[in-house]
Amino acid sequence: MKNFLAIFTGSAEAMAAWKALPEAERAERESRGKRAWHEWAERHQGSIVELGAPVGKTKRVSGDGVADIRNQIGAFTVVRAESHDAAARLFLEHPHFAIFPGDGVEVMECLPIPGR
Repeated sequence: MKNFLAIFTGSAEAMAAWKALPEAERAERESRGKRAWHEWAERHQGSIVELGAPVGKTKRVSGDGVADIRNQIGAFTVVRAESHDAAARLFLEHPHFAIFPGDGVEVMECLPIPGR
């Protein structure tokens, strides 16, 4: 079994469209989405290593110092699966993009640190 990092992505345009929804519709979808997200986590609890969390604003640290930046990362989780494909399939029809305004989930293997 291998660990895989899943990054939940979303665009500024999708978030703007979400915020433009009528308040009652947005509240209903939010409630339905939260229930669906919890159901997804319960259904896949045997594969979840770290449930993760939503993430906030980003700062980039480089040789030039620290700068505020924007990216499309909205949340993360870590799962365990037999293969990359199996890990990716855990997120098919995930509420992040099926109900909420996210546009996808990027899944990548957590590789061992060289020399360890």
